[in-house]
Amino acid sequence: MAKVMSGNYFEDFEIGQRLRHATPRTVTDGDVALYQALYGSRFAVTSGATFTAACGMERMPLDSLLVFHIVFGKTVPDVSINAVANLGYAGGVFGVPVFPGDTITATSEVIGLKENSNGKTGVVYVHSVGVNQRDEVVLDYNRWVMVNKRDQATPAPDPVVPKLPTSVPVDQLQVPWSLGGHAYDTALSGSPYLWDDYEVGEKIDHVDGNTIEEADHMMATRLYQNTAKVHFNQHTEGQGRNGRRIVYGGNIISFARALSFNGLGNALSIAAINGGSHTNPTFAGHTVYAWSEVLEKSAIPGHDDIGALRLRTVATKDQPCADFPYRGEDGKYLPSVVLDFDYTVLMPRR
Repeated sequence: MAKVMSGNYFEDFEIGQRLRHATPRTVTDGDVALYQALYGSRFAVTSGATFTAACGMERMPLDSLLVFHIVFGKTVPDVSINAVANLGYAGGVFGVPVFPGDTITATSEVIGLKENSNGKTGVVYVHSVGVNQRDEVVLDYNRWVMVNKRDQATPAPDPVVPKLPTSVPVDQLQVPWSLGGHAYDTALSGSPYLWDDYEVGEKIDHVDGNTIEEADHMMATRLYQNTAKVHFNQHTEGQGRNGRRIVYGGNIISFARALSFNGLGNALSIAAINGGSHTNPTFAGHTVYAWSEVLEKSAIPGHDDIGALRLRTVATKDQPCADFPYRGEDGKYLPSVVLDFDYTVLMPRR
């Protein structure tokens, strides 16, 4: 009898199905170093322990998106190993900080199913939660993914499309930082601009570009234990519609976040993922650029030292962002746009 697992196809999912994901993942200082090596992140609070201490934390935490990648990777073998593409996110809230030495596990619940009109694929909606070894939530979010069917003749289930939040209310944000009356050192942070200096509607071209190497995205895929065939297996993908492996969309989010340092250098951490879409595929050899727009600016109840900025960050491939590329006259994303990411960051106030 075969003892291997082929993963779930669209017809294997049911509304209310609960998935307990393997395997526990203990994070180390090596993960932190590899994250910086892969994306070039320069945010001070996840680069310098002394700077972190001045912002109210005894130890240097993992970057928010490193936590995201680890939790996401846990879900892949059960949710998206047979995916065509990961489509989007909503209602994501980061919980307690994660530190080297913590062990992360994850669970998911199927909250929506809808077969596509081609009868070959369907969209699966899941609510996933990552926790540490003390069962404290580190990330709670929703995502939806297009998954292949095993047998096109299998009858379609009744469609269920969940109503997901369009944003995370500011009073639901968790704030692990505390400046405690200490002056925030903008010279060491690398940017003079704080929460007070940004305006709703302001757009920022992050200027720099980062070319994705084949080795980069493959190392990241393995690092996060992401087993989706579209990212991992050139033998199968070489025979598919693209002829090559698609870069895992989380990589694009991390590249965009790292590029956003130039213009948003004092964004301490990501507190929420309000929404997001991977709008076009990205492949090794493409150069990623990014621009951001300030969507909302909110004071946080009980915090006069830190405020929240809701941002839209748009990433492009092989197109600089001086003219803020986004959608065409037909309302569709431009072919060069690969990510539309709506998220909330925490930033010091004056």
